[in-house]
Amino acid sequence: MNTPPSPPGAERTDESAVQIGALVPLTRPGWVEAGQHLLAGLELAVREVNDAGGIVGRPLELVVRDTAADPQRAAAAVDELARLGVAALAGEYHSVVARAAAARADALGLPFLCSSAVLDALTEQPTEWVARLAPAQSHGWQIYADFLLGAGHSRIAVAAESSVYWASGARILRDYLAPRGGTVIELDVRALAPTAVCDELVDNRATALLLLVGHPEPAVSIVKSVRRDQRLAEIMIGAPAGQPEFAEWATLLGDDSAAIPFLRYLPERLSPLGARVETALRERLAEAPSFVAFEGYDTVAVLAEVLRSRGADRARIAESWPRVAVEGTRGQIQFSRTPGISVWQWAWTPIQVVDRDPAEPDRLRILHAG
Repeated sequence: MNTPPSPPGAERTDESAVQIGALVPLTRPGWVEAGQHLLAGLELAVREVNDAGGIVGRPLELVVRDTAADPQRAAAAVDELARLGVAALAGEYHSVVARAAAARADALGLPFLCSSAVLDALTEQPTEWVARLAPAQSHGWQIYADFLLGAGHSRIAVAAESSVYWASGARILRDYLAPRGGTVIELDVRALAPTAVCDELVDNRATALLLLVGHPEPAVSIVKSVRRDQRLAEIMIGAPAGQPEFAEWATLLGDDSAAIPFLRYLPERLSPLGARVETALRERLAEAPSFVAFEGYDTVAVLAEVLRSRGADRARIAESWPRVAVEGTRGQIQFSRTPGISVWQWAWTPIQVVDRDPAEPDRLRILHAG
């Protein structure tokens, strides 16, 4: 059921269907590969729900909108989906985009289960309407910081672009590492060419460089420059936001794609459900599914359970977040109020630091688990 995004007004293929609006980045400058994996997970779960009888006999239907990593476009899509009568919203990968969608969903009283965005402050004020599956950035990035310290890195440079998400990541690392003897050196990639980044790394005696930048550019150019600089042969490059998760990274960088640790949200061993879903996703994607595909699947699994037990009334769906207990692909999913986080939060999905094996870049190695 590879549903292409429908043109506005082309919905209502089945008047009896229970509809979920899906927000997914499917065109540039969105991270298209992440969007494809997220959509594959959402669609697989919808198909399985319908094969098992739907929502109390009614088919479940996704109404897909491409956000293209644009917060304004996402907010407009939320308005449109609310008018179309969807019971709830699902999806979104980019944190800054999810934040715009969450603000609109909260204002409109439309339940939103965010699949993949990690920004702690997904909404300005606490909201009853929004729940999230991905771990908060502060939680995941502190685990990444522990990994850095354990690997002997205390002088850490971050090559950062300007955005709420990257600024938040740099602050989390700085606040966590400083009391533990770590120093974070911020390099503004808007002002520095990749070769100038290399000079700064040498001048600052950094032992690790973290990529807090967009994919593919400038991330790919920075990696190539650092890897070719003999002065930086010993430096570790890291990417906590997960740029190396997707096959495109290995395609663009070849051997340079390996040994760049990143965060992913999978357990060390998948449950029988997780293993079955992995096989189905691999078939659907014609490649190994990323954790983002599992996030998509789990999102629909949760919403389907809520819709079966509470019906399609928006207020009743939102009221059910604290009562959810669903077996997901990566563990039992339940939502709670977590200090400092404004939405209902699954605390916590399993977290790993992994990299691509230099001997076999298609293989991922687990370096650290949180």
